[in-house]
Amino acid sequence: MASTQPFVLHWGIISTGNIARSFVLVLLHWNLIVPLIIPASRDVHDVVHRITAVGSRSLATAEDFVRKYANGDKSIKTYGSYAEVYADEDVDAVYIGTPHTYHYENALDAIKATKHVLCEKPVTSNAAELRSLLAAAKEEGVFFMEGLWTRFQPLAKEVKKIAESGILGEPVALQADLSSDCKLHGLSIARVSFPVVRLIVCQLELPKTHRILNPYLGGGALLDLGPYPVIWALLALYEHPSNKKSKPSQITGAMLKTPLTGVDRSTAFTVTFAPTSSSTPNTLAAQAVLSCNINAASYQAGVVIRYEGGIIVVHAPIYCPPSFTVQYFEEGNPGSVVKEETRQFEYVGNGLHFQADEVARCVRDGKMESELWGHDKSLLEMEILDEVRRQGDYKFPPGVEKVV
Repeated sequence: MASTQPFVLHWGIISTGNIARSFVLVLLHWNLIVPLIIPASRDVHDVVHRITAVGSRSLATAEDFVRKYANGDKSIKTYGSYAEVYADEDVDAVYIGTPHTYHYENALDAIKATKHVLCEKPVTSNAAELRSLLAAAKEEGVFFMEGLWTRFQPLAKEVKKIAESGILGEPVALQADLSSDCKLHGLSIARVSFPVVRLIVCQLELPKTHRILNPYLGGGALLDLGPYPVIWALLALYEHPSNKKSKPSQITGAMLKTPLTGVDRSTAFTVTFAPTSSSTPNTLAAQAVLSCNINAASYQAGVVIRYEGGIIVVHAPIYCPPSFTVQYFEEGNPGSVVKEETRQFEYVGNGLHFQADEVARCVRDGKMESELWGHDKSLLEMEILDEVRRQGDYKFPPGVEKVV
């Protein structure tokens, strides 16, 4: 007889930055602050999350983090190093929220300690680092997943359901953009509404050491914002049944760099899916036109997916969209809209919890990877970003890439 008790996953938090705060706050919000409301509002009864430990580069910072963002919960252990979190036998899984260029080392240390890993996007600095991590995870028998949280939100699942139902026909073209005007020359203060408590990303006279501008931290538009346009291209095109999980037939890209530090400020790239020969199993022929900028604001129609028989518009912000609109064309008269419907989505918390639930269920079920955002998709994402960086001649400083 199956257990009626929820599976409890005990988390160790690596880093005390803004994104880690968002992750911790939303987990504590569900499980501690409003435990009676959450089951009804989220309809989640099978998994529960517990923050077991928090690690920082200093003990005082970890203690301050728990005091401010975890209600001073005395049951949460605080450590002045990440290694102590990995060594904690009460920790099942770790959440890694450090800057991009630290992900490889942090994740590898966690894997070697046989901890399951949820690592923020982009999961590594390049595809070679990710391949190394996946080999290590397989050897140690642990679950590993990139934290591309958008893919686990109910809206993304519903878009995929409609897209693959056949009612709109085959996908033909996709446009997606995520941008933020960071006022690189200090003209004013800008805000980005990333996860609820990821506060000011772009501020007056942004220092060159800020992660957005610092090449040693993987700065620039492509790695910080680019994964979000990419995820929509992979959901709508790579995952489409007609594509048969075939890799892109062509990737092209171009960059404009900021003279401040040499990182990309504006990047545009195309990802084309098409049969490369008559013997290939895929029949999809579609193209994604993607862009990201750190010197321009996003526009409301963040993602537009065009089909033979209609259009799906995913409204900004594309990392956590509040709604999408489907336009249905008149049969035999493409472009003539005969029906339009908009679907709204509201979430308890900031939307980060869906990926946490996915990790818990996968760990519970003994899986090594998620079916929704598997290793193949993270690898393809990194391969796309690598190729765009190569074409844009954006090279990281020596020593940043740990595997090449």
